[in-house]
Amino acid sequence: MFQKILIANRGEIACRIIKTARRMGIATVAVYSDADRDALHVEMADEAVHIGPAPAAQSYLQVEKIVRAARDTGAEAVHPGYGFLSERESFAAALAGAGIAFIGPNVRAIAAMGDKIESKKLAKAAGVSTVPGFMGEIRDEAHAREIAREIGFPVMVKASAGGGGKGLRVVKSEEELGQAIVSSRNEAQASFGDGRLLVEKFVTEPRHIEIQLMADKHGHVIYLNERECSIQRRHQKVVEEAPSPFLDEKTRAAMGEQAVALAKAVGYDSAGTVEFIVDGARNFYFLEMNTRLQVEHPVTEMITGLDLVELMIRSAAGEKLALAQKDVKRNGWAIEARVYAEDPYRGFLPSTGRLTRYRPPHEGGHKGITIRNDTGVFEGGEISVYYDPM
Repeated sequence: MFQKILIANRGEIACRIIKTARRMGIATVAVYSDADRDALHVEMADEAVHIGPAPAAQSYLQVEKIVRAARDTGAEAVHPGYGFLSERESFAAALAGAGIAFIGPNVRAIAAMGDKIESKKLAKAAGVSTVPGFMGEIRDEAHAREIAREIGFPVMVKASAGGGGKGLRVVKSEEELGQAIVSSRNEAQASFGDGRLLVEKFVTEPRHIEIQLMADKHGHVIYLNERECSIQRRHQKVVEEAPSPFLDEKTRAAMGEQAVALAKAVGYDSAGTVEFIVDGARNFYFLEMNTRLQVEHPVTEMITGLDLVELMIRSAAGEKLALAQKDVKRNGWAIEARVYAEDPYRGFLPSTGRLTRYRPPHEGGHKGITIRNDTGVFEGGEISVYYDPM
């Protein structure tokens, strides 16, 4: 087992990882920018290394600085958290080159699942249900029209390297297709530096359900049930719920087994999430795989009683997964919600302001509520937030 790990992130997720590492007897190293010099994760860690100015591009996204910090402090492994460098193939490769373990999947798996076109091909080859469409990049508008006519409208134009709804357009008729391709390609190029697009069938009455996986380096993969994130705005998840109120046991098992098959096909290890779109008849189709710990991982932890961060650390250290599929249980219900600061009278535009009063959860309130933010984690009780727009 590792003696010391570095957390290449900030805020709540860094604090979360530090707590598990501390419980496991592992020393921790935090990294911080100028803006986070007095942040909680810096205070909590055993050591802290300054890595640059406030902009993330000059600090938390600087692979060389983080690798150097790990090497200089003697950290044997790095946990990337989520966001920042968590799915960056080059980061995992740089750590490997420096002889430092990456607490996440191997480089080959990150590369295989990081591209929507290639991951869809791999999923189909592994026997996973995929959304009807063209298994490759569209060449031009004429090619897209040919595909759309074949599978039928409505269709989705999607960025191959996309995420978070960027580079995605729903097209209801052939007349809308040309403009959708132009806008999707421009947005994808600006957001990801990759303008490749694909076209696939738009599933009506869709529900967005994801399967949490855990795998070790010895070929053992299990699924830790599902989370449903169908309530979204602007293609961002608003409510994450586990278990899904829509799935039955047969569908749950089928989705889990297909997710495991995909993970085994690409030699996956560590935590990962396979996302599916499910129609009203419970037919499900592969969307993409997230090769990292997700923001909503506590929802799974609450109903399974498992610590996903601990399992990731043990996997990265080469330990065999001490769980069989039959050992995974479901106990209770968990919900996580995103809180927005927006002005409903101005089309829900982002609205900055001052938090004037905050009352954390307390004994005697509703149990099972968790608030996670950059100042800490509070569990159980009521939530009262008073917000004064500036």
